[in-house]
Amino acid sequence: MPRTREFTVTEEASLLAYLLLALSDKSRSTVKSILSGRQVQVNDAVITQFDAPLHPGDRLKINMEKGVMAFSHPDLEIVHEDESIIVVNKRHGLLSVATGRERQKTAYYILTDYVRRAHPWNRIFVLHRLDRETSGLMMFAKSEQLQEQMQRHWNEVVMSRKYVAVVEGTPAQASGRLTSHLQENKAMNVYSAEDGQLAITNYTLLKSNKQYAMLEMNLETGRKNQIRVHAAEMGHPVAGDTKYGARTNPINRLALHARELHFIHPVTRELMRFQTDIPRRFLLLVKNREQREDEKDPKGTKKGNRGDAAPGKAK
Repeated sequence: MPRTREFTVTEEASLLAYLLLALSDKSRSTVKSILSGRQVQVNDAVITQFDAPLHPGDRLKINMEKGVMAFSHPDLEIVHEDESIIVVNKRHGLLSVATGRERQKTAYYILTDYVRRAHPWNRIFVLHRLDRETSGLMMFAKSEQLQEQMQRHWNEVVMSRKYVAVVEGTPAQASGRLTSHLQENKAMNVYSAEDGQLAITNYTLLKSNKQYAMLEMNLETGRKNQIRVHAAEMGHPVAGDTKYGARTNPINRLALHARELHFIHPVTRELMRFQTDIPRRFLLLVKNREQREDEKDPKGTKKGNRGDAAPGKAK
C-alpha cells in the first residue's frame, strides 16, 4: 500500500464526500480520522474542514500514515495551514501573545513550538489579536514579509470579521451602526474621544429573552476592545465584561466569540472563508424559560451541556 495517494478532482464536491468515495476501502470513521489528523492536502495546503469545497482541477494528496506534524492542544485548534498562513480557533482564557506576566501560555508560543518541530528556524508572525477571554478565529503569517504586507493592506485583504456577543438587555433597534473614535488611557481602558481612532461596528439582533440578547457584530475597523466599548456605550455591555460595566457574569467568561473570518489569501489571491459554531453556552443564555425546561430530564438535570471547554468546530 503506498504511503501517499494522489487525486485530481473532476467535479464540484465537498472534501469529506470526495474522500469517502476516493478511499472507499476505508471506513467512514477512518476517513474522518485521516482528515482530522491533518493527513490531507488540497493544492499543497493542509485541510481539516470536512465541508471544504473542491473544484475541478484541485489536487489532493493523502498521507496514509499518521503525520509527523500532528497538532493537538486543548486550548487551540488549527483549522487551516499552508506555507504562508495558519488560521486557528482559540479557546477563551488563552492569551494571543505574551504579556509581562505570562510568556508561554499563549497562542503565539504554542504555534511557534509547533512550526519549529519541522525546522528550528521556523517562525510565525502576529496578524491580529483576540482578548484573553474572547474565543474564536484568528490568524498568523509564516513570514515577516507577509505579515507586513497583510497588515499594510488589512482593509483590502480582510473581507469580513464577524463576532457573536451576548449582551445584557436588548437593544431598542434590531440592527444598527455604531461609530465613534476610540483611544486608550494609561490604565489601558478604551473609551470614545474626539481625537481617537475611527471605529465602526455594525450589529444585528439574532435572538433575545428578558435578560440577554445575542448580537452578530460585523467589524469595519479593528480597534482594541472595539466591540466591548461600543456595546457598553449602547447601554448593553457584553455579559461578563465587568471592565466595561457588565453587571452579570453568567458563564464565568466574556460572552464574545470571533465566529467568521473571510480574507484574500496573500499568495494565491483566493477568497478564504472560515466560520465556527456559536458556543453552546451563548445559545443557552438567550433561550426562553420554556426552552430551558424542555431540555431538562425528569430529575431536573440539564442534558448535554458541557459548556464550551474545547475550541469547537470550524467550517
